Amino acid sequence: MNILSHVAIIMDGNGRWANKKNKPRKYGHLHGTKNIKNLIPYFVKKKISYLTLFVFGLDNWNRPQSEISYLFFLLEDFLKKNMKYLLDNKIKIKFIGEKKNLTKKIINLIKKSEKLTEKNNKLTLIIAFNYNSKEELINVIKKITKKNKQKPITEKTINNYLYTAGIPDPDILIRTGSHTRLSNFLLWQISYTEIFFIKKLWPDFNLEDLKKIVTKYKKIKRNFGGL
Repeated sequence: MNILSHVAIIMDGNGRWANKKNKPRKYGHLHGTKNIKNLIPYFVKKKISYLTLFVFGLDNWNRPQSEISYLFFLLEDFLKKNMKYLLDNKIKIKFIGEKKNLTKKIINLIKKSEKLTEKNNKLTLIIAFNYNSKEELINVIKKITKKNKQKPITEKTINNYLYTAGIPDPDILIRTGSHTRLSNFLLWQISYTEIFFIKKLWPDFNLEDLKKIVTKYKKIKRNFGGL
């Protein structure tokens, strides 16, 4: 039976979920955010050490400014309202992504959330915010060429400079919303990840759906290139 330590999720479909209900896209993002808290207790209970959520990508800056502002508000609101829950349940917050184009208010919120929860050890909730995998790899190359000019570049070298340095690669990647693409998310890290594309839109994804995926994962024969 496969050990499960890291789950990554592309939470797709909030806007389409709202449209189906003849509601504004903001309504879908609100319910999508609420769904995160519905699932987190399962990860704590099952002692799954890492949960990575793709919250906002660099490419999402192409969306209307009103929607971007609301997504930023939801992030701030989620962290403020749930900080006591995160601390009580020993959940650590870690952000991965770029700081460029972020307001000082958001950057301070990120730093404060990471600082307040840095000693927690039951679950690390990794928030991919203003994130782009290709940008991450470009930054890795820049850092390596600057600091290790005379040393050979290995897989370990690259791992050490990723945003996720020191964190095991995801065992499972879940993408809701029916699209079967990776959307520039953790491209290096998911080379041997088991990927589950789910038709349900993110606000409809529930605990039973998660449990079914975990059960399937544990029965998969993982060869990692072997037989």
